[in-house]
Order: sequence, then C-alpha cells, then structure tokens
Amino acid sequence: MNNDNKISKRDFLKTAAAAIGATAAITIPSCKKQQVQTQGNTTIQHKSGPMTTRTIGKHKDISLLGYGCMRYPTIKGESARDGNDEIDQEKVNEMIDYALAHGVNYFDTSPAYCKGQSETVTGIALSRHPREKYYIATKLSNFAPSTWSYEESVKMYHNSLTQLQTTYIDYMLLHSVGMGGMESLRGRYLDNGILDFLLKEREEGRIKNLGFSYHGDIEVFDYLLQHHDEYKWDFVQIQMNYVDWYYAKQVNERNTNAEYLYSELEKRNIPAIIMEPLLGGRLATLPTHLEQTLKQQQPDASIASWAFRYVGSFPNILTVLSGMTYMEHLQENIHTYSSLDYMNENDKQMLYEIAKLMLEFPLVPCTACQYCMPCPYGLDIPTIFNHYNKAIIDDNLPTNPQQHNYKKLRREYLIQYNRAVEPNRQANHCTACKQCTHHCPQGIKIDEQMRRIDKYIEQLKQQTL
Repeated sequence: MNNDNKISKRDFLKTAAAAIGATAAITIPSCKKQQVQTQGNTTIQHKSGPMTTRTIGKHKDISLLGYGCMRYPTIKGESARDGNDEIDQEKVNEMIDYALAHGVNYFDTSPAYCKGQSETVTGIALSRHPREKYYIATKLSNFAPSTWSYEESVKMYHNSLTQLQTTYIDYMLLHSVGMGGMESLRGRYLDNGILDFLLKEREEGRIKNLGFSYHGDIEVFDYLLQHHDEYKWDFVQIQMNYVDWYYAKQVNERNTNAEYLYSELEKRNIPAIIMEPLLGGRLATLPTHLEQTLKQQQPDASIASWAFRYVGSFPNILTVLSGMTYMEHLQENIHTYSSLDYMNENDKQMLYEIAKLMLEFPLVPCTACQYCMPCPYGLDIPTIFNHYNKAIIDDNLPTNPQQHNYKKLRREYLIQYNRAVEPNRQANHCTACKQCTHHCPQGIKIDEQMRRIDKYIEQLKQQTL
C-alpha cells in the first residue's frame, strides 16, 4: 500500500467508528433458528439444543464445528503445535469425549501435526467410541522430497490407518497443495501415481471422500478444479475468514481472495471445509476500539464468535475447523454453533469494513502454522511475529516519541520481547538464508520481516541509551 493511502491511528479509529456506525444504523433481523433449513443443495439441521449440522449431497449430518487436532494440550498445559512436550492423552480423551457428547463429529488430523503425534493420540481417543459416531479426516502429508516416491507415500497412508486404529478414512486430503506450485503437485501426487492410488482406494471403500487442502498457488487450485470431471473431488479445504474474503491478496500477494475460492467450489457443488477462520488467532482479538464496537452489538458474544458465525453462515460450508487446546475454547465454539445464529448481510458488511481498516496497519500475516520451523539458526519465528502483532492489536506499539506514554511502551515492549523470545532466538540472528520462506503457506518474506522487526527493535534500544 503506498503512502498516499495510509492513515494515522487516530484517523483509523475515527473512520472505524463512522463506518461501523453507518453500517449498524440499518438493522436487519438475524435469521430465525429453525429445526430444518434448506439452502440450495444444503440441508442445515438444528438438533434440539445443540450442534448445527450440515447435509450437503452425500455428506450427512456433519457437525458445523470440526475439531482440528493440531493443537492438542501437552502435559505442561501448552499447545503441542508450539513445542516438543508430550501430549496429555488423558486431557485429549476428556476433550474429545466432551466434543462427541455435544454433537461434534468431525476430527481433522495429519501425520505432520503435533510433531507426528497427532494421529496416534487421536486414534487412542476416538477408538474408545463406536466408529459410526465420528468422521476422521487425515492427509497425505508427503512434504519432504524423500517421501514423494510411490512406496514412501503408500507407506505413510497405511501408517495413518494403523495409528488412527481404523480400516477406512472418511475424509482423505492431498495436503497443502499449492505450496511449491505445479512442480510440487506433480512430484507429490501426479507423476508418482499416488493420486491414482488414492482414487482406487476410494473406489474400493477404504477412503469414503477424497479432496485436497489448498495453500498458495492459484494455478494449482484451478488445475485441480478443471480436472474435477476426472477426479470427482468430494470436498475441498480452503482458508476463509472475513479478512481473506476480499483482502487476502493485500495480506499476502501469493494468496487468492476467499470469495473466488468459495464461489468456484459452490458453482461445481463441491462442499468447502474451512481452515483458519480466526486467521491464525488474529481475529480472536482486535484493536480495542473495534472490540468495543462488536461488544456494543452483542455484549455477551466473544470477539472470536463473530469470525465463527461469519464463516458458518455460508451454505456451501460443510464444517469449520478449530484447533482447540483448552476446554474453554471447545466449550465456547460449541456454544457458538449450538445452534448457529446466522449472520445477516449488515453484519457481514460491518466485518468487511473492519477487515479493510485493519489492513492499514503493518501486521505480519503469520498464522503460527509452524511450517517455517525449525529454523536452522534457532530463531523462534512465530513467537517473534506474534509479539510484534500483539503489540499492534493491543495498541501498545511504541511508534512515535510524541506519544504521551512512549517511554513506558518502549520499555514494556523490549522487556516483553526478551521474555517471550530467548535472546539467542531473536530476529537479529536471522541470516536471510530463506529456507523458511519456501515453506510458508502465507508467502511471507520472512527474512525481510525479520530485518524490519530487528531494525525497529534496535532503534528502540538506541533510544534507551
């Protein structure tokens, strides 16, 4: 974005207030909850109390909330996505039991999640319940070229069946197609015969539904949909939220707006499964003024629930994935979708305005997916970005010595930075080797962002001398 289009923080808040006020002035009642609702090819059922479910074509009674199994709690009470600690199997069992008891029946895992532990832990937890009570989604996560061969990929597939303690997979995905472009797609799935193998497994019933999760290169997305008559995709998993709907390319030039992805699937009657409804957690908290605006609309609703209601209100969405580490997150998301309060067009327009205004500030579009890790030089890349983004979101970033509390903010930023990121893992240790950049689904130029943050931090340090 050029300098002519930039606005000050004060102008941002004024514009937000005016835009949201104008939008909120026109009120349209939310859709009334019904026991059964039909929209086009989709049947939406609200059970008594309870979890909203979707039936789209052959997909029957899928819970609108899907359990993403990449952030399981560790024995230290942290997320297994962020560290190497052992997963707390007892806690996972408790959360999965609670999810099933409250209508959640879709569980999404991968051989790559939780440092390779997710499928095993998921299999242990789910196998304690009747197999017909849940749907398992997993992926052929053959990212490394050493796993691209037919033999290694088939071995990975069979290992998934073993770890998940099942004889069939309900939803099987080609994992993160688009990363690496057409060359990667051909090497991982086409030229080695693996896609043909998976199609055969579907034909023989060991895979019930076959699809792919998409990241990045639109040429790959379009290619796979152009061959839909040949592959007959049962579903596709895309990243979608109210920022990505119109503004994904402004967040990251390699991304494609979710409006295009969703509409291309809808016109082919391919159900969408949604990942990153909170954009890596960035939509769980907003700048204070915008949070207050949403609270004025619905005082008892969490900020995150707006993002979940938004994506859940589209009829061609089968389920919305959320990676939940703590019971309170699971309970809150179940509450949001039991039953769903459908979002009207006014509310959607309000969120689009918020998204547009958020982009005036230089947040790093990191979703903490960890694909950039481990850094060969030890940097804690996601935590560095998270610390910087949180200061912007909380309106605590020291940007101008003329700020009335600039000295306090500067001191707190540096102290918290050293607490969050060990000194030998901070941005100043980046060598610009670019190994991480090739693995980033968001297309972030990580080395450039590291230089920008390091330069900013060094300026703050110099001002303390």
